Amino acid sequence: MVSSRPIQISYDGLARVDGSARFAFGDTAALASVSGPIEVRLAAELASQATFDVSVRPLSNVPSTESKSQAATIRSAIAPSLILTKNPRTLIQLVIQTLSPSPTPRWTDGLVAAMINASSLALLNAGSIPMRGVVCAIAVGKTRHGDLVVDPDERTAIEIVQGGCFAFMVADGAGLESNSTTVWTNWKSQELGTFDENDLISAREVARESIKEVYATMKSSFLPKDDKMDI
Repeated sequence: MVSSRPIQISYDGLARVDGSARFAFGDTAALASVSGPIEVRLAAELASQATFDVSVRPLSNVPSTESKSQAATIRSAIAPSLILTKNPRTLIQLVIQTLSPSPTPRWTDGLVAAMINASSLALLNAGSIPMRGVVCAIAVGKTRHGDLVVDPDERTAIEIVQGGCFAFMVADGAGLESNSTTVWTNWKSQELGTFDENDLISAREVARESIKEVYATMKSSFLPKDDKMDI
């Protein structure tokens, strides 16, 4: 199994929300909170399903264009796991607070993965929104030497020429190999002329293998302390 940096999960019990969770890969961390289903503004009301609103707050300063782009990314990754038709004319509000300094513009995918995982855990912690499965995410990069690296840290990110975040929806039951579906990726080339579709396919399979550890750790975080799973 290909391992990421150490995973840390906690449930902070934030006030005035239905669920919250903190997720970190090493020192790359995010905190997510969920409220809903709650009353929705008339202008945002949808007759056939709940309105799913996502916002991202940076560690410092006010939300910028980058925060709005990250919010759209997380919404795209998480939405396939939610059964929004069960609560029409309501609002499900997801708020993510980054807890790490802004990473280098060249490599932000580790933070995106942490935010997606924190969001899934907050939804599970709330327990008020029907879900098809759990979305787990991991970043993978390819170095100049041709190696695929799972969850690169800032030092390794300097060597990345292709990379991205992969999000999988996992449905427990018959086994992870058959029950993990890719729901989103932003795999891209960091340098002109280096994109290779075969690299994307290889990276996706490395991510699929690595997501087993992420999912097992997330699942274990809901068990009583004496019943924790061995990862």
